[in-house]
Amino acid sequence: MVRSSRRDRRFRTWTLRALLALAGAAACSASPWAVAAPLDAPSPLARTEFSIARLKYGGGGDWYGDQGSVRNLLAGLKSRAGVPTGTADAPVVTPTDEALFNYPMLFMAGHGNVKFTPAEVERLHRYLTAGGFLWCDDDYGISDSFRREMKRVLPESEMVELPFDHPVFHQLYEFPRGLPKIHEHDGGPARAFGIYDDGRLVVLFTFDTDLGDGLEDEGVHPDPPEKREQAMKMGVNIALFALKQ
Repeated sequence: MVRSSRRDRRFRTWTLRALLALAGAAACSASPWAVAAPLDAPSPLARTEFSIARLKYGGGGDWYGDQGSVRNLLAGLKSRAGVPTGTADAPVVTPTDEALFNYPMLFMAGHGNVKFTPAEVERLHRYLTAGGFLWCDDDYGISDSFRREMKRVLPESEMVELPFDHPVFHQLYEFPRGLPKIHEHDGGPARAFGIYDDGRLVVLFTFDTDLGDGLEDEGVHPDPPEKREQAMKMGVNIALFALKQ
C-alpha cells in the first residue's frame, strides 16, 4: 500500500476534530451546531453536518438495495439524537470518487457478490486508515465476498466478533445482548463483526440480522413495528459510535 497523501491526513484531522466536536455537542445537547473545523477540511458542508454515503461496488451484487434505509436513519439521527445531518438521503459514491473523503461514514448492503478493483482496494485502504468508517449490513448472501474483499483492503487486520459489552451496543440505546434479530434467514443469532486499524474500529459487519431491511419504509418488508424500532435504535447507535470514536 502507498503512503497516505496530504489529503488523507487532512481528512483524518478533520474527522478527529470536527466529529469529536459534534459528538461532544450531542452529549451535552449544546446548540447551535457550529464546529470550528480546520480551514482545509475536505468540504464546507461536512464541517458542521454529519453525512452517510452509500458505497457502490462492483461484482454484480445489489449495492442499491435498502433504498430507504439510510434516509430513515438520517432522519432518526436528527430527531432522536439531535445530530445535524448533511443530506436527507445518502449520496452514492464509489471507492475512487473524489467525494469519498467528504463522508466520515459509508453504508453498504446486498445479497450478492462484492468485487473491488486494485485501485478501489487501495483507495478504501486509505479511506479507512485515514479516519473513515464502513458499515456493511448483510442482506443474506454477501458475507463470503465481503470478507474476501476486506482481506484485500486491510490484509494485516483480522475480522473479529464484537462482544456484547462493545460500546457500539451502548450508545443512546442499550443492547445488552448485542444486535437485535430482524429477519430469520438461517435462524442463527444476529452477530456483529469488526475490523480494527491501530486500535480503532474501522469496519462493522452486521450479520444474520438485516438491520437495513428493518430501517426501510413501512410496508417494504413485513417487519412488525417493534422490529423496525429495534433496527432504528441499533442504526442510531452505529452512527453515533462512528461519529464519536
